[in-house]
Amino acid sequence: MDMQALALAFLTTVTVGGLAWVFVYPLLSGENQAEKRRASFARTDPSLRVDDRVRSRRVQVEESMKELEQRLAQSKKVSLETRIAQAGVDWTKQQFTVGSAVLGTVVMVLTYFTGVGLLPALGFALGAGFGLPRWLLGFFKKRREAKFLDALPDAVDVIVRGIKAGLPLFDSLKVVAADSPEPLRGEFNAIIETQTIGMPLGEACQRLYDRMPLPEANFFGIVIAIQTKSGGNLSEALGNLSRVLRDRRKMAAKIQAMSMEAKASAGIIGALPPIVMIMVYMMTPDYISLLWTHPTGRLMLAGCVLWMGTGILVMKKMINFDF
Repeated sequence: MDMQALALAFLTTVTVGGLAWVFVYPLLSGENQAEKRRASFARTDPSLRVDDRVRSRRVQVEESMKELEQRLAQSKKVSLETRIAQAGVDWTKQQFTVGSAVLGTVVMVLTYFTGVGLLPALGFALGAGFGLPRWLLGFFKKRREAKFLDALPDAVDVIVRGIKAGLPLFDSLKVVAADSPEPLRGEFNAIIETQTIGMPLGEACQRLYDRMPLPEANFFGIVIAIQTKSGGNLSEALGNLSRVLRDRRKMAAKIQAMSMEAKASAGIIGALPPIVMIMVYMMTPDYISLLWTHPTGRLMLAGCVLWMGTGILVMKKMINFDF
C-alpha cells in the first residue's frame, strides 16, 4: 500500500471522527440534556411589576428625548428673527435687511468705480451684503454662547444650594436671575417671566434651548422638565448636571489646546499666498500686476481665491468639531 492511500485513509478517518464528535457525541453523552436542564434552572421568572413612579419617570424621559430629536430637526431651519435673537442684538428683521442692502450697494459702487468691472463688483457686493452681516450674527452668537457656558455651572450650583437650604425652585431661579451676569441673567429672567404668565416651569425651562441652542441649555431644560413632571431628588439631579457641565467645559478646553497646532498650521497655510503676493508686488509690481490687468489673469485670480476659500473652509471643518 503506497503512502498516498495511507494519507487518504488517515484524512478520511479524521474527518469522520470529527463529524461524529460534533454531532453524535453530544447526543450519546447527554450534553444536550444537561444544557437544557441548566437553561431551565437559569431561566428567570417574569420580572416583578415595576413601580408606577419608575414607569412614569421612564415615560417622561422617553418623551423628553423625542422632543429633543424634534427640536434638533427643527433647529436646522432657523428663521432670521430667531438668529437675531440668538445673537443678542437689538435689531429687527427690517433693520437687518435694509442695512445689508445698503452695505452691498456701497461696496458695489466703490468696487465698480475702481475699474474692476461689473461682474467682480457684483460678486463683492453679494459677499458684503449677504455674507458679512450673517457672519457678524454668527460671531455675536458664539460670543454670547461662550459667556453663557462660562456662567451656567455656577448658576446650577446656586440652584442646588438653594434647594438644599429649603427654597423652592422658582425662588432659586430668581436668585440666579438677580446675581448672574449677562446673558445668563436675561435668559433666566425670560424663564421667570414666562412662568409668571401661566406657563409651566418645566416647559419654560425647555424653551431656553430655543433662545440659546446649546446642548448644555437643553440638558438643563430636560432635567427641570422631568423633575417637575415625575418628581425625584432635584438637588441630586442638578448636582450631577453641574458636574457634567464642568466636565464638558474641561473637555472643550482640552480639545482647544490639542488643536492649536493644527489651527496655527491652517492659519499659516491660508495666509501664505496673500503674503507672497504682497511681497512680490512690492519687489516687482509689473510682474504680478498682470493678475488684475489682463483678463486671463483676472480669471486665474478668481479661481485662486475660490480654491483658497474652499481649502480654508475644509481645514476649518477638519479642526473644529462638536463632542
